[in-house]
Amino acid sequence: MRWAAPDNCETLCFNLETLKLWNPVFFMQSTFDERNWLAWLVKVRILILTFLLGIELAIAHLTPTRLPVRFFLSTILCWYTLSLFFVLLLSFWREYRIQASLQVLTDLVMVSLVVHETGGWDSSLNVLYPLVIIVAGILLPRVWAHLVAALAFILYGTVLELDYYGVVHSYATTHPELKALQGLIFVHLSAFLAVAYLAGSLVAKLHLARAELKNTSGALEDLQILHENIIQSISSGLITTGLDGRITLLNSAAQKLLERPASQLLGKPVSSLFLDALPNSESHTHAEVRFDTPGTFRKTVRIRVAALNVPERGALGSVYAMDDLTEIRRLEREVRMQDRLAAVGRLAAAIAHEIRNPLTSIAGSVSMLSGIPEMSEEHRHLLDIVTRESQRLNGIITDFLAYSRGKQYRFDKVDLVPLLEDTLTLVRHRMTAENTGITVESQITVREAWALADGDKIKQVFWNFSENAVRAMKDGGKLQVAIERSGDDWQISFADTGSGMTPQQTEKIFEPFQSNFEGGTGLGLAVVYQIVQAHEGKVYARSKPRQGTTFVLKLCRLDAERAEPSREDKATPALALAMAKPLANTAVERGQRG
Repeated sequence: MRWAAPDNCETLCFNLETLKLWNPVFFMQSTFDERNWLAWLVKVRILILTFLLGIELAIAHLTPTRLPVRFFLSTILCWYTLSLFFVLLLSFWREYRIQASLQVLTDLVMVSLVVHETGGWDSSLNVLYPLVIIVAGILLPRVWAHLVAALAFILYGTVLELDYYGVVHSYATTHPELKALQGLIFVHLSAFLAVAYLAGSLVAKLHLARAELKNTSGALEDLQILHENIIQSISSGLITTGLDGRITLLNSAAQKLLERPASQLLGKPVSSLFLDALPNSESHTHAEVRFDTPGTFRKTVRIRVAALNVPERGALGSVYAMDDLTEIRRLEREVRMQDRLAAVGRLAAAIAHEIRNPLTSIAGSVSMLSGIPEMSEEHRHLLDIVTRESQRLNGIITDFLAYSRGKQYRFDKVDLVPLLEDTLTLVRHRMTAENTGITVESQITVREAWALADGDKIKQVFWNFSENAVRAMKDGGKLQVAIERSGDDWQISFADTGSGMTPQQTEKIFEPFQSNFEGGTGLGLAVVYQIVQAHEGKVYARSKPRQGTTFVLKLCRLDAERAEPSREDKATPALALAMAKPLANTAVERGQRG
């Protein structure tokens, strides 16, 4: 949960402290710190004990001393045992504050015992008292440091008094006067209180610095999260690279646009993702480039580049911003195609009858000439050629008229699945009968695919796609047909393993007279485009040379149909063109302004 930053800095600090005090994570962090301090205390204690043991034994071995070695070793061994006990206690007892108090008191008692064994007022180990006071100031509240200092003074004084008056056996090598002893005790009292005061002050400043560090770290973390959210929320794709041109960061929009996860892109050269040369920040700062998605679909993006500069460090790389222009360029192509189709339609309507009338006269005259008995065999062969070419020309004119003449559509609720299956059944029988070596596979993942369409016209579209696929696979191959959901549309695809097409051929495949097959008029796919436009659907082709071609048809699902203008039962291509062209122009203009 993130809190909104208030206007007042004091309120912000209060909110941060309140959040930490009432957040269970804060309590867990504090508990974790206390546990770490206690574990650290045990480790330091063991190191100090080992060091003291080694030093005292060396002194006892090298110099004459009254050190009770066996008693001293027993004390150190007991202290070791207590340290191990504290380690075990730390693993299952969660009252860390009580444990800290217990360890501090235990250390005071053990230090007093060691001071007594090493000579009392002659002992140099009285410096362990300030260490215990400092530990108390770190682990316990500040007042505890003064209480521990007072207790250390009492214990130290008690040890010296008992040794001085002979209540316990003294291991000291000297015997000071009473005033000197009292002075020594009060000097240590002043030293202990001074250490407690300094330790409390330093620990308080340490806690304050730690709190400020946590606040600063929290603010830095919030700033980093805000920065990351801003980067990830930008609708444009964003890519940053180092000076070597390898990708260092990309936002979610870039991953969606490139259709690849960040794990596949980080560390790769950015230039390897695109088919065209990228702009540079020195001369050309923007350009349109193309790239192929993992699904073999080619996209067009506009890329803007800028140098990634950091103050006092200079340029560290480049920043690339990407905008998807694929749909805009597609709409532009559709607008150009609509213009061409409209021009061809007007031309066909104007000249079809003018050509057919003389053609009929020519055909009739040739038929009469062929009945002359004196005509030679060579002349008859020439007349046969004229007859065949006249028939072929009449077929082209018939296609012209069918293309330009207004078509009648009967829209109704139809299931696309049986329409597709009927078409594929006919194609399979034909392939078997003609022994073409072409297999037809269907991948229909839905039981029903209801749409508002003209069933006969949609069958014509399916048949044209199948016919083009068969023509493209002269030496046999495989035709894969699939129907599936794609958002609010049904997507029907026809994928062949034929010779494929170049990008230039793919772009003009739905224009009239663009046939790639011998003897074709180039009007079949143009008629398909007309039918799809009348159904307010989408159709496009994906192809690469020697890698086959895929035709994709998208029709609106009946159960997901949006509010659209009502269709007329009888719609002419001219009306469809008149409706589609302004919409396409508007979309292009919006894309250019965006």
